[in-house]
Order: sequence, then C-alpha cells, then structure tokens
Amino acid sequence: MSALPLAWTLLTVSLTSGWSQILQQDTVKIQYPVLHSTEVIECDCGNVLCDNVYWFRSIHNHEKLEFLGRFNNAGRGSPVDEAHFKLSRKSNTCFALFIINVTEEDTGIYSCVLKDRKNTETWKSGILLRPGVTAPTLPPHTKPKPPVEPVCGCPTKDPSQGDCGSLVLWPLVGLVAALALALIGTLYYFSRLPKKCRHHFVKKR
Repeated sequence: MSALPLAWTLLTVSLTSGWSQILQQDTVKIQYPVLHSTEVIECDCGNVLCDNVYWFRSIHNHEKLEFLGRFNNAGRGSPVDEAHFKLSRKSNTCFALFIINVTEEDTGIYSCVLKDRKNTETWKSGILLRPGVTAPTLPPHTKPKPPVEPVCGCPTKDPSQGDCGSLVLWPLVGLVAALALALIGTLYYFSRLPKKCRHHFVKKR
C-alpha cells in the first residue's frame, strides 16, 4: 500500500469511527515542548521488524488527518517541509520525527504507522503535543505515617505477682474443708457411742 492510499484509508476510518476513538485504544502520551524549540517524537518498532514508518498528525480543532511523510531503513523518504519537519532513524528499532521551531499551531496528536516486509501495518499509540503549555506538577510524595499504638490507662499486671484472687480463695477453701472434716469426725464419733453413753452424756450436760 502506497503512502497516499494508506493515508486515505486512515482518513476514512477517522471519519467513520472518529479519530479520538482510534487513539483511545492505547494511552495517548502528552509532551509539553517549549515554543520555538525542536521537539522529537519517537516511534518504537518494539518486536516488529519494521522497514517503513508513516507519520500523521491530527491538528487541534481540525477534523482532518494530515500525512507528514514516510521514512525507511535505507534513510530514504518522501519529501517533507524540511524547514519544519525532519524524518530520521535513531536506531534499528526506533524512528523519529523532528519538529523544528515548534509553535502553538503544531498542537495536535502525532502518530505513526509501521510497516514490515510482509506489508503488515501496525498503528502505534499517538503523542499529544501541547507547545507552550506548562506541564502539570505532581503532588509531593508523602510517606505514610506509622500506625499509632493504643495507650492503655490500666496498670500493667506483673506476671510474677500472680492472681490476687487465688491467694485469698485457696486459704478459704482449706478452712472450709477443715471445718467439714471436723464436723464429719464429730458426727461419726457420736454415732459410734452406745445409746446409754449418749444419754448419760446428754443428761450430764
């Protein structure tokens, strides 16, 4: 597929389904270049053995897709506005688009389409360019406060002192047991005496 039919196909898709809907499939990154500077937009091939790259942009507030140019592994490409754009290859797996003397009119979404030797086309996620806009600052990172241990107002119990209740309970149990044994012994003693002795004992009292 040549550059112009490819651009026309992408333009048709953008008009039928919406340009924003196509880019929403991937996260669109945002770059904030300084005005009248040179901004670089990269297109990474990743695991794809790409031979050609096609650059497009959607200008802000314009419902149209603009074809910027094509570049291949041999360093050849289609004619571009060399005063404002430059196409190059940064590495074996990365192409680059240089935007020279960036102005506010360059605000828009820039995207690339990679093409391998089997003519398989891969649409990479776009870059939203916002020249002259101050990038938002991230809030300062605050470390979470350590959890506060609850403070107990009750006195701490000393394990060596043991349970005070047991110190009082066991002597009482022993005293009750001793009285019970004495009562049982007395009743048993009187039950063993003959009736006369018991009568005499009661009369004598």
